[in-house]
Amino acid sequence: MTEPNFEWSEQRLANIRALIRGLYRVVSELEKEFEGRKFTPDGHLVGSIGEVVAAYAFGLKLLPASNEIHDAKAADGTLVQIKLTGGTKGVSLYSEPIHLLVLQLSGSAFRAIYNGSGISVWQNCGAVQKNGQRAVSLSVLRQLNDKPGRKLTQVREFPSLD
Repeated sequence: MTEPNFEWSEQRLANIRALIRGLYRVVSELEKEFEGRKFTPDGHLVGSIGEVVAAYAFGLKLLPASNEIHDAKAADGTLVQIKLTGGTKGVSLYSEPIHLLVLQLSGSAFRAIYNGSGISVWQNCGAVQKNGQRAVSLSVLRQLNDKPGRKLTQVREFPSLD
């Protein structure tokens, strides 16, 4: 399989911002229209947004979609799994990645919650759930992120959705 090649330009970045803003605007409108019902984007959609944003901010090369375990490759060849959450609880993993990058989208801002060794997180995940995944809280990820260890270098600011 060939790896996708994304060239970054100001126009592409502006398009991404507008599309993601539009997506979340639609979610907000649906939630207003159907009060009490949540229309939270999740699954592949949120995962793909996280992968694209991480590739931009950290200069990663994305692997083909649905690649097992890892989503991208760093410039030095390190394989990276990318997770994005819009929530406040945590993320779940199916298996132990080599390097893990966890992003959070809060309001219109992306931020890195964890950037480090996958084994460190895997050892701190909970038991296997019915869906085969193991969960880890954002608070645990923040604590682990504060420990010394190799981190990917962020080469660009996260795109703001404002």
